[in-house]
Amino acid sequence: MCRTVDLHQAVLAKNDTNAVELRRTLDERGTAAVNLLSSPGSGKTALLEALLTRAVAGGTPAAAVTADLATENDATRLARSGAPVRQILTDGLCHLEAGMLWGKLDGWLPEATRLLFVENVGNLVCPASYDLGETLRIALASVTEGEDKPVKYPAAFGLAHLVVITKTDLADAVEFGREAFLAGVQQVNPGVPVIETSARTGEGVDDLLAHVLRAADGLETHTPVLARQHEKHLHHHGGEADAKHEHPHDRAAAHLPAGSPR
Repeated sequence: MCRTVDLHQAVLAKNDTNAVELRRTLDERGTAAVNLLSSPGSGKTALLEALLTRAVAGGTPAAAVTADLATENDATRLARSGAPVRQILTDGLCHLEAGMLWGKLDGWLPEATRLLFVENVGNLVCPASYDLGETLRIALASVTEGEDKPVKYPAAFGLAHLVVITKTDLADAVEFGREAFLAGVQQVNPGVPVIETSARTGEGVDDLLAHVLRAADGLETHTPVLARQHEKHLHHHGGEADAKHEHPHDRAAAHLPAGSPR
């Protein structure tokens, strides 16, 4: 008897299991993971450096893991903030997976860490499918990329708990269509909050950090429509989520069983 196996779904199922376990482990130690997704050149690293610098200065224990196909340039930049930083080199892989992240945290992440920022590989396609055990998923886009990014990449923006516009100091120069961008965001992710930022001028950085801290405390509760649909899919197929354990993307601070990635 022949049986067809969807290898892609099998990989995602294993990742979701690892993400569930990682999320509970981080939750038990009081650490909130923040998954940052964007295309290359969005200004993600500059904004993250500003966030880490403000967190450290304000007494919030924060750390960062940054992923790239090659070089440790981003980790070197982020370390200037004074926060603990680690680099993951993916050797060509276009996304992070929960098991990869767990392996980098084991024995390294300081016990008192309140915020763990994860700078994903610069890509708006592959990373959108992989839950990393995050409390908060943020999709970023710069004004220089154009206003159609949300509708062109509906999974990346549709599964985000928060959308961030970067490089707003360049908006006038590049004739950024702000209203069209916001309309596109609401089309793929109704009700998702949007914060406008500039790492260069500091605009919106404090607001973004405040939002992240509220999410870490369980006070930001936006649930993307796509996450609810995925949860129903898992229920139907007997997946990881059930009435007791919601799908990892479905709310900010899930209390889930401990374990280690397999």
